[in-house]
Amino acid sequence: MNSGRYSFHTLDVFTRRRFGGNPLAVLPDARGLSAKRMQAIAREFNLSETVFVLPPDQPDRHACRLRIFTPLAELPFAGHPTVGAAWLLAAIGRIPLSDGVASVWFEEGVGPVRVRVEAEQGRPAFVRLTAAQAPARGPEPPGPAFLAEILSLAPEEIRQDDWMPESWSCGVPFVCVPLRDREALRRARPRLDRWESVLAGFWAPQVYLFARDRTDPASLHARMFAPALGVAEDPATGAAAVALAGYLASRSEHREGTLGWTVFQGEDMDRPSELRVEAELAAGRVAAAHVGGAAVSVSEGWLVD
Repeated sequence: MNSGRYSFHTLDVFTRRRFGGNPLAVLPDARGLSAKRMQAIAREFNLSETVFVLPPDQPDRHACRLRIFTPLAELPFAGHPTVGAAWLLAAIGRIPLSDGVASVWFEEGVGPVRVRVEAEQGRPAFVRLTAAQAPARGPEPPGPAFLAEILSLAPEEIRQDDWMPESWSCGVPFVCVPLRDREALRRARPRLDRWESVLAGFWAPQVYLFARDRTDPASLHARMFAPALGVAEDPATGAAAVALAGYLASRSEHREGTLGWTVFQGEDMDRPSELRVEAELAAGRVAAAHVGGAAVSVSEGWLVD
Protein backbone atom coordinates (compact mmCIF):
# COMPACT_ATOMS: atom_id res chain seq x y z
CA MET A 1 0.00 0.00 0.00
CA ASN A 2 1.24 3.47 -0.83
CA SER A 3 1.78 6.04 1.91
CA GLY A 4 1.21 9.39 0.27
CA ARG A 5 3.70 8.97 -2.60
CA TYR A 6 2.67 7.61 -5.97
CA SER A 7 5.05 6.99 -8.82
CA PHE A 8 3.94 8.07 -12.26
CA HIS A 9 5.20 7.73 -15.81
CA THR A 10 4.23 9.64 -18.91
CA LEU A 11 4.32 8.07 -22.34
CA ASP A 12 3.52 9.00 -25.89
CA VAL A 13 1.31 6.28 -27.36
CA PHE A 14 0.70 5.20 -30.96
CA THR A 15 4.06 6.60 -32.00
CA ARG A 16 7.74 5.67 -31.97
CA ARG A 17 9.04 9.17 -31.30
CA ARG A 18 8.74 11.45 -28.30
CA PHE A 19 6.32 14.34 -28.57
CA GLY A 20 4.28 12.53 -31.21
CA GLY A 21 1.27 10.32 -30.58
CA ASN A 22 -1.09 10.72 -27.65
CA PRO A 23 0.37 11.67 -24.24
CA LEU A 24 -0.62 9.45 -21.33
CA ALA A 25 0.03 9.45 -17.60
CA VAL A 26 0.22 6.06 -15.85
CA LEU A 27 0.25 5.42 -12.10
CA PRO A 28 1.49 1.80 -11.94
CA ASP A 29 0.41 1.35 -8.30
CA ALA A 30 -2.70 3.34 -7.45
CA ARG A 31 -3.71 1.44 -4.32
CA GLY A 32 -5.19 3.75 -1.70
CA LEU A 33 -6.54 6.36 -4.12
CA SER A 34 -10.28 7.03 -4.15
CA ALA A 35 -12.15 7.64 -7.39
CA LYS A 36 -12.50 11.29 -6.38
CA ARG A 37 -8.73 11.56 -5.93
CA MET A 38 -8.08 9.81 -9.25
CA GLN A 39 -10.31 12.33 -10.98
CA ALA A 40 -8.44 15.20 -9.34
CA ILE A 41 -5.09 13.75 -10.43
CA ALA A 42 -6.34 13.31 -14.01
CA ARG A 43 -7.47 16.93 -13.97
CA GLU A 44 -4.04 17.95 -12.68
CA PHE A 45 -2.23 16.12 -15.49
CA ASN A 46 -4.80 17.57 -17.93
CA LEU A 47 -4.00 14.97 -20.59
CA SER A 48 -6.73 13.29 -22.61
CA GLU A 49 -6.44 10.30 -20.23
CA THR A 50 -4.68 9.19 -17.07
CA VAL A 51 -4.70 5.49 -16.16
CA PHE A 52 -4.50 4.03 -12.66
CA VAL A 53 -3.26 0.45 -12.23
CA LEU A 54 -4.79 -1.60 -9.40
CA PRO A 55 -4.73 -5.25 -8.29
CA PRO A 56 -7.22 -7.36 -10.25
CA ASP A 57 -10.46 -8.62 -8.76
CA GLN A 58 -9.66 -12.02 -10.31
CA PRO A 59 -5.88 -12.47 -9.98
CA ASP A 60 -6.03 -16.04 -11.31
CA ARG A 61 -7.31 -14.73 -14.66
CA HIS A 62 -6.24 -11.12 -15.05
CA ALA A 63 -2.98 -9.20 -14.74
CA CYS A 64 -4.43 -6.02 -13.20
CA ARG A 65 -7.38 -3.66 -13.10
CA LEU A 66 -7.32 -0.34 -14.93
CA ARG A 67 -9.30 2.78 -14.12
CA ILE A 68 -9.18 5.41 -16.83
CA PHE A 69 -10.02 9.10 -16.38
CA THR A 70 -10.20 12.08 -18.70
CA PRO A 71 -9.96 15.54 -17.07
CA LEU A 72 -13.76 15.45 -16.58
CA ALA A 73 -14.95 11.83 -16.34
CA GLU A 74 -14.09 8.17 -15.87
CA LEU A 75 -14.23 5.96 -18.97
CA PRO A 76 -15.17 2.26 -19.06
CA PHE A 77 -12.61 1.66 -21.82
CA ALA A 78 -10.05 3.57 -23.85
CA GLY A 79 -7.45 2.44 -26.34
CA HIS A 80 -4.36 4.51 -25.75
CA PRO A 81 -4.44 4.07 -21.93
CA THR A 82 -4.76 0.30 -22.38
CA VAL A 83 -1.94 0.13 -24.93
CA GLY A 84 0.23 2.55 -22.92
CA ALA A 85 -0.32 0.77 -19.60
CA ALA A 86 0.62 -2.58 -21.16
CA TRP A 87 3.74 -1.08 -22.74
CA LEU A 88 4.83 0.45 -19.43
CA LEU A 89 4.11 -2.63 -17.30
CA ALA A 90 6.15 -4.71 -19.74
CA ALA A 91 8.97 -2.14 -19.72
CA ILE A 92 9.23 -2.18 -15.90
CA GLY A 93 9.00 -5.98 -15.68
CA ARG A 94 5.45 -6.35 -14.39
CA ILE A 95 4.50 -8.20 -17.60
CA PRO A 96 7.23 -10.80 -18.36
CA LEU A 97 8.57 -10.82 -21.91
CA SER A 98 10.89 -13.81 -21.63
CA ASP A 99 9.62 -15.43 -24.85
CA GLY A 100 9.43 -12.21 -26.83
CA VAL A 101 5.65 -11.96 -26.52
CA ALA A 102 3.11 -11.83 -23.72
CA SER A 103 -0.67 -12.10 -23.69
CA VAL A 104 -2.54 -10.82 -20.64
CA TRP A 105 -5.99 -9.62 -19.63
CA PHE A 106 -6.82 -6.27 -18.06
CA GLU A 107 -9.98 -5.67 -16.07
CA GLU A 108 -11.72 -2.51 -17.29
CA GLY A 109 -15.17 -1.04 -16.81
CA VAL A 110 -16.33 -2.49 -20.12
CA GLY A 111 -15.14 -6.00 -19.15
CA PRO A 112 -11.89 -7.99 -19.56
CA VAL A 113 -9.65 -6.66 -22.34
CA ARG A 114 -7.07 -8.95 -23.93
CA VAL A 115 -3.69 -7.37 -24.64
CA ARG A 116 -0.76 -8.79 -26.58
CA VAL A 117 2.73 -7.31 -26.11
CA GLU A 118 5.43 -8.04 -28.69
CA ALA A 119 9.06 -7.44 -27.76
CA GLU A 120 12.28 -6.68 -29.58
CA GLN A 121 15.56 -7.30 -27.74
CA GLY A 122 13.70 -7.74 -24.48
CA ARG A 123 11.81 -4.44 -24.70
CA PRO A 124 8.17 -3.84 -25.63
CA ALA A 125 7.86 -2.82 -29.27
CA PHE A 126 4.19 -3.22 -30.26
CA VAL A 127 1.01 -3.62 -28.21
CA ARG A 128 -2.33 -4.80 -29.57
CA LEU A 129 -5.61 -4.89 -27.69
CA THR A 130 -8.81 -6.73 -28.48
CA ALA A 131 -11.91 -4.74 -27.58
CA ALA A 132 -14.02 -6.41 -24.90
CA GLN A 133 -17.12 -5.70 -26.96
CA ALA A 134 -17.42 -6.23 -30.70
CA PRO A 135 -18.38 -3.08 -32.63
CA ALA A 136 -22.08 -2.32 -32.46
CA ARG A 137 -24.02 0.20 -34.49
CA GLY A 138 -26.05 2.73 -32.53
CA PRO A 139 -28.91 5.13 -33.27
CA GLU A 140 -28.94 7.24 -36.40
CA PRO A 141 -27.00 10.45 -35.77
CA PRO A 142 -28.23 13.95 -36.66
CA GLY A 143 -28.31 14.68 -40.37
CA PRO A 144 -25.37 15.94 -42.44
CA ALA A 145 -26.56 19.56 -42.30
CA PHE A 146 -26.41 19.54 -38.49
CA LEU A 147 -23.05 17.74 -38.42
CA ALA A 148 -21.65 20.18 -40.96
CA GLU A 149 -22.65 23.08 -38.73
CA ILE A 150 -20.98 21.45 -35.74
CA LEU A 151 -17.79 20.98 -37.77
CA SER A 152 -17.76 24.36 -39.54
CA LEU A 153 -18.00 22.60 -42.91
CA ALA A 154 -20.34 22.71 -45.89
CA PRO A 155 -22.92 19.86 -45.97
CA GLU A 156 -21.50 18.57 -49.27
CA GLU A 157 -18.14 17.98 -47.57
CA ILE A 158 -19.75 15.18 -45.55
CA ARG A 159 -20.21 12.03 -47.61
CA GLN A 160 -23.81 10.98 -48.17
CA ASP A 161 -23.37 8.04 -50.53
CA ASP A 162 -22.65 4.45 -49.45
CA TRP A 163 -20.43 6.06 -46.83
CA MET A 164 -22.53 8.20 -44.53
CA PRO A 165 -22.39 9.27 -40.87
CA GLU A 166 -23.21 6.48 -38.42
CA SER A 167 -22.78 5.95 -34.69
CA TRP A 168 -20.70 2.97 -33.51
CA SER A 169 -19.31 1.75 -30.20
CA CYS A 170 -17.05 -0.86 -28.61
CA GLY A 171 -17.87 0.49 -25.15
CA VAL A 172 -17.47 4.21 -25.81
CA PRO A 173 -19.80 5.55 -28.55
CA PHE A 174 -18.71 7.79 -31.42
CA VAL A 175 -20.41 9.40 -34.39
CA CYS A 176 -18.24 8.27 -37.32
CA VAL A 177 -18.32 11.04 -39.94
CA PRO A 178 -16.78 10.30 -43.37
CA LEU A 179 -15.57 13.44 -45.11
CA ARG A 180 -15.11 14.09 -48.80
CA ASP A 181 -11.34 14.52 -48.66
CA ARG A 182 -8.28 15.20 -46.55
CA GLU A 183 -8.61 18.96 -47.03
CA ALA A 184 -12.08 18.98 -45.45
CA LEU A 185 -10.67 17.00 -42.53
CA ARG A 186 -7.89 19.54 -42.09
CA ARG A 187 -10.31 22.49 -42.08
CA ALA A 188 -12.86 21.05 -39.64
CA ARG A 189 -13.33 23.19 -36.52
CA PRO A 190 -15.84 22.19 -33.84
CA ARG A 191 -18.48 24.76 -32.85
CA LEU A 192 -19.27 24.17 -29.19
CA ASP A 193 -22.55 26.08 -29.34
CA ARG A 194 -23.88 23.81 -32.09
CA TRP A 195 -22.41 20.70 -30.46
CA GLU A 196 -24.20 21.53 -27.20
CA SER A 197 -27.56 22.01 -28.90
CA VAL A 198 -27.33 19.01 -31.27
CA LEU A 199 -24.96 16.32 -29.96
CA ALA A 200 -24.39 16.86 -26.24
CA GLY A 201 -27.39 14.73 -25.30
CA PHE A 202 -27.06 12.19 -28.11
CA TRP A 203 -26.15 8.51 -27.57
CA ALA A 204 -22.72 9.23 -29.10
CA PRO A 205 -21.58 12.77 -28.22
CA GLN A 206 -17.98 12.09 -29.35
CA VAL A 207 -17.25 12.88 -33.02
CA TYR A 208 -14.74 10.85 -35.08
CA LEU A 209 -14.05 12.35 -38.50
CA PHE A 210 -12.15 10.49 -41.17
CA ALA A 211 -11.18 10.68 -44.82
CA ARG A 212 -9.81 7.89 -46.98
CA ASP A 213 -6.31 8.22 -48.34
CA ARG A 214 -6.41 8.85 -52.08
CA THR A 215 -3.42 6.63 -52.82
CA ASP A 216 -4.02 3.75 -50.39
CA PRO A 217 -7.57 2.43 -49.78
CA ALA A 218 -6.37 0.66 -46.60
CA SER A 219 -5.25 3.96 -45.02
CA LEU A 220 -7.38 6.66 -43.44
CA HIS A 221 -6.77 10.02 -41.79
CA ALA A 222 -8.84 10.90 -38.72
CA ARG A 223 -9.58 13.47 -36.03
CA MET A 224 -11.61 13.16 -32.80
CA PHE A 225 -13.45 15.79 -30.76
CA ALA A 226 -14.91 15.01 -27.30
CA PRO A 227 -16.07 18.19 -25.51
CA ALA A 228 -18.13 16.23 -22.97
CA LEU A 229 -14.97 14.49 -21.75
CA GLY A 230 -12.89 17.65 -21.55
CA VAL A 231 -10.90 16.66 -24.65
CA ALA A 232 -10.99 19.42 -27.27
CA GLU A 233 -9.15 17.18 -29.76
CA ASP A 234 -7.46 13.84 -29.26
CA PRO A 235 -4.22 12.95 -31.09
CA ALA A 236 -4.97 9.19 -31.17
CA THR A 237 -8.16 7.42 -30.12
CA GLY A 238 -8.03 3.64 -29.87
CA ALA A 239 -11.64 3.29 -28.71
CA ALA A 240 -12.79 5.24 -31.76
CA ALA A 241 -10.55 3.20 -34.05
CA VAL A 242 -12.08 -0.14 -33.00
CA ALA A 243 -15.57 1.37 -33.35
CA LEU A 244 -14.56 2.53 -36.83
CA ALA A 245 -13.52 -1.06 -37.61
CA GLY A 246 -17.19 -1.97 -37.35
CA TYR A 247 -18.18 0.87 -39.68
CA LEU A 248 -15.56 -0.12 -42.27
CA ALA A 249 -16.18 -3.87 -42.05
CA SER A 250 -19.91 -3.36 -42.56
CA ARG A 251 -19.07 -1.99 -46.01
CA SER A 252 -16.77 -4.82 -47.03
CA GLU A 253 -17.69 -7.49 -49.56
CA HIS A 254 -15.83 -10.06 -47.45
CA ARG A 255 -17.72 -12.25 -44.98
CA GLU A 256 -14.84 -14.20 -43.43
CA GLY A 257 -11.25 -13.49 -42.44
CA THR A 258 -9.35 -10.48 -41.11
CA LEU A 259 -9.51 -6.98 -42.54
CA GLY A 260 -6.87 -4.38 -41.69
CA TRP A 261 -6.38 -0.62 -41.97
CA THR A 262 -3.89 2.00 -40.88
CA VAL A 263 -5.36 5.13 -39.28
CA PHE A 264 -3.28 8.29 -39.14
CA GLN A 265 -4.45 10.75 -36.50
CA GLY A 266 -3.02 13.81 -34.76
CA GLU A 267 -1.39 15.09 -37.95
CA ASP A 268 -3.14 18.45 -37.73
CA MET A 269 -2.06 18.83 -34.08
CA ASP A 270 1.63 18.25 -34.81
CA ARG A 271 1.35 14.98 -32.87
CA PRO A 272 1.30 12.38 -35.67
CA SER A 273 -0.03 9.01 -34.57
CA GLU A 274 -0.34 5.65 -36.30
CA LEU A 275 -2.93 3.07 -35.29
CA ARG A 276 -3.15 -0.40 -36.77
CA VAL A 277 -6.79 -1.51 -36.81
CA GLU A 278 -8.22 -4.95 -37.58
CA ALA A 279 -11.66 -6.52 -37.79
CA GLU A 280 -12.21 -10.29 -37.65
CA LEU A 281 -15.19 -11.36 -39.73
CA ALA A 282 -17.27 -14.49 -39.16
CA ALA A 283 -20.39 -15.15 -41.24
CA GLY A 284 -20.41 -11.53 -42.36
CA ARG A 285 -20.34 -10.07 -38.85
CA VAL A 286 -17.47 -8.50 -36.91
CA ALA A 287 -16.54 -11.05 -34.25
CA ALA A 288 -13.64 -9.01 -32.82
CA ALA A 289 -11.90 -5.69 -33.31
CA HIS A 290 -8.26 -4.91 -32.55
CA VAL A 291 -6.10 -1.81 -32.41
CA GLY A 292 -2.39 -1.63 -31.80
CA GLY A 293 0.67 0.55 -31.94
CA ALA A 294 3.94 1.50 -30.33
CA ALA A 295 4.77 3.78 -27.40
CA VAL A 296 7.75 5.66 -26.02
CA SER A 297 8.62 6.75 -22.50
CA VAL A 298 8.83 10.49 -21.84
CA SER A 299 9.08 11.12 -18.08
CA GLU A 300 8.71 9.65 -14.62
CA GLY A 301 8.38 11.04 -11.14
CA TRP A 302 6.39 11.08 -7.90
CA LEU A 303 3.04 12.52 -6.89
CA VAL A 304 2.72 13.54 -3.25
CA ASP A 305 -0.81 12.98 -1.97
